[in-house]
Formats: sequence, structure tokens, C-alpha cells
Amino acid sequence: MANVQNLFCGGSSWFGCDVSSTSTSTSLSSSDQSVDALRIPPHTVFLQGWQLLALCTTLFLPKQKYQWFLKTHLQRNADPRNEIGKYGVFCQRSLERTMHCGGRESRPSRMEVLSILLRNPYHHSLPISIPVHLLNGTYEVVGFDGQTTVREFIQTLNQQIGMRDVKYSGFALFTNDPSSKDIEHCLQLNIKLCDVISKWEKVIADQGLTASKPDSHKTIRLVYKNRLSLKGHSKLETDKEKVLLVYQLHENILAGRYAISKEVMLELTSLMCQIEYGDYKPASKNSMVLDKFCPKRYKDIPIEKKITLEHKLVTKWSGLSGRSLAECSRLYLAVARKWPFFGAQLFVAKCKYGHHNQAWIAINDDGFSILDYNSMELVESHDYKSIVTFGGCRDDFMIVISKGEETKTSTVKLIFTMSTPKILEITVLMANYINAI
Repeated sequence: MANVQNLFCGGSSWFGCDVSSTSTSTSLSSSDQSVDALRIPPHTVFLQGWQLLALCTTLFLPKQKYQWFLKTHLQRNADPRNEIGKYGVFCQRSLERTMHCGGRESRPSRMEVLSILLRNPYHHSLPISIPVHLLNGTYEVVGFDGQTTVREFIQTLNQQIGMRDVKYSGFALFTNDPSSKDIEHCLQLNIKLCDVISKWEKVIADQGLTASKPDSHKTIRLVYKNRLSLKGHSKLETDKEKVLLVYQLHENILAGRYAISKEVMLELTSLMCQIEYGDYKPASKNSMVLDKFCPKRYKDIPIEKKITLEHKLVTKWSGLSGRSLAECSRLYLAVARKWPFFGAQLFVAKCKYGHHNQAWIAINDDGFSILDYNSMELVESHDYKSIVTFGGCRDDFMIVISKGEETKTSTVKLIFTMSTPKILEITVLMANYINAI
């Protein structure tokens, strides 16, 4: 009996059993004590156990009959005065969040694991952080935890940079595709950010098993930019929203997605120069500025015309001396909004009907429009009320339009050839516009 007591209640016991001495008990020999001391785990083992628990409490809840034991264990050990106790406090907070928000879909990502291992999460209400890139070339580091949804993450970001809620601004959070450089994914507001990161890392890991040269340095990249252009909410745009819209619009101009004249191009380019560099200085590299902010068709011109263009640009830029960032952004948007399809998302598609081989599809809050591919002039337009259905159909994008006649209603099918990711993107975009207006 004494040997049984020594086994379960020796110095290595984690439960601190206390066996009172009796006449029948025997004292441990010196050799037994030395062996028993070797069984005591070092402090790092306890620390690793609490780090594992800190990760698990954000993933799932134990069965109902075990939750009381876990809560009691955390309450017994929670103490902000020591390192182990701080993990206990964090696990209490994390468990409460999981009970309120529900469990996760995916395992912890490498980023999440490192955030727990490299620093005690007790010291940070949001223990994980990631940079969010903005289109003006800056980024904002935003904190979150294992239960943070994309909506909550964006709300924190908006508070830091001074922007309105997404239902008014039309902005959305995008992530790069782990498999392709040309694809971005708009994140749904109700999913948890840690699940997104975990699934993204899993795709990279799976590719590394099959690829001859796995890209181990590729990381997830979050971008915050405008997705829905809502005319009804544009009057209350913040200064930050205007600046980011300007950079996004000018990026589309450089990509040839806006049909503008040379005079309008010079006006917008001079405003971009003032926004980016401030007042004109004689030492400014005019050719470099022209290459950075002018569309391609104005770069590949004879040297004489290019010098003339640079001179006109300098003249307009000098005339903006003293203008502030906010004022230049407002002027830029005032000019850009004169185009009928300002803020519309443009998609290149091949028409499988009519005489148009290739065209632009423009999606905005007014509806669905088809533009000529070369001139970008309007070919036809349909509001959302006239759309019967839309979406993927046999590897193509199909939209059914109703056309009312004198006594009956007929429908017309418009079919376009597009890549599968673009079909999904345009379908979700149109659905979001219909829900927003």
C-alpha cells in the first residue's frame, strides 16, 4: 500500500497530494528521492502546456460535461502576477470568446502559433497582428485574435485610419491568391480571419509537396480597397477615403480602363503629382513623373512630343502650388466623376452573340452595361430590375434580360466567355450591388 501511495502522491505529482504520515508508511530512501526529482518536469514543459491550451481555447469548446473542469482549472491558475498565471487569464478570456462566437473551421496557422510562442498573449488584447496594404503605397498594422471576424477586423482598421463602415464606403478586404499572381479574393465579412490565413497557408504547403521549387517565402497579403461605388453615400466621404479612391482610379487609368482625353489626362496627372510629391520643384525629374503617372499610350511617343507633354505637365503642376492633399483629392474626384462609369468594375469578356467579338462589361449601382472594347462607348445597358437571372452557365457567364412588349414579356440571353474566377467575381459583385441598393 505504501508503494501505491508513493506512485500517485510522490514529489512528481501535479495534483499536490498530501499523504499524512502513519505508523505503516515508510520514508523514501535517498535513491528514491533522487529518481523522483528527475520526474519533475522543468518549467518549460508547464509553459508549453499552457501555450497549447491558449491555442486550443480559440479553436473549439470541450464537451459540456468537461467545461466545468476546464473553467475551474483556469480559475485556479489565473494570476497576472506570474507568467503561467498570465496564460491562465488569457485562456479565460479566449474561452469566453469561443463560447460566444463558436469554434473555428481550420487548424491554427503558422502566424497564429508564432504569435503565441514568441510573446505572452496576456499582454495584448489582440495578440496577432498583420499589415494591411493601401493603394497609396502605405500600410497599417492591425491586431486581431483567433475569433476575430473579417467584419471586426475591418472595423478596427477603419478606426485606425479614419474611414466609415463598409456599407457606406464600399471598401472591402482582399487577399492575394496562393496559386496565381493575377487573382485576388474578396473576403466575406462573417468568416474568421485566422481561418482564412490557415487555409491560405495550407494551399501553399500542399503546393510545396508537389512543386519542384516550393516558394517558402510567399506570405498572405491583405489589401483594403474600394469595391462598391455607391453614389448615395459619396457626399460623406472622409479625406482618407478620397485619397485611396484617387490612387485606385489612377491605377485603372494607367491600365487603360478609363477613356480620357489628353487634356483630362494632363489635369489628373498634375493633381497626382501634387498629391504624391507636393509643390513642384525645378529639380523634379519630369520624365520619371510622366512615366509613373501617364497611361502607356502617352509614353510611347516621339521625343519631341514627349518634351512638349512634359512642359505642359510642369505648367499645370506648378499652378497647383500650395494646394493640400485633401483639396487635390477632391478636385481629382470631381473631374473623374464626370465619366458615366466612374467607380464601375470593368471586366474583359468575349461576346457569344451579336457582332461584338470582345467587349467591356461594366458593373455599378446603376446596373449591367456593355462597352465597346476599343472606344469604351456604351453599347447597351440594363438596370437590375430588368435582370431575371445571372451567373455561370457551362463555363460561360450568362445574364437573362427581360424585355417588355405590348402584351407579353420576353427574355434575352446574353452569354460571355470569361475565366472561372472572373465569372465568380462578377456574379458575387452583381449580387452585392442588388443587396446594397
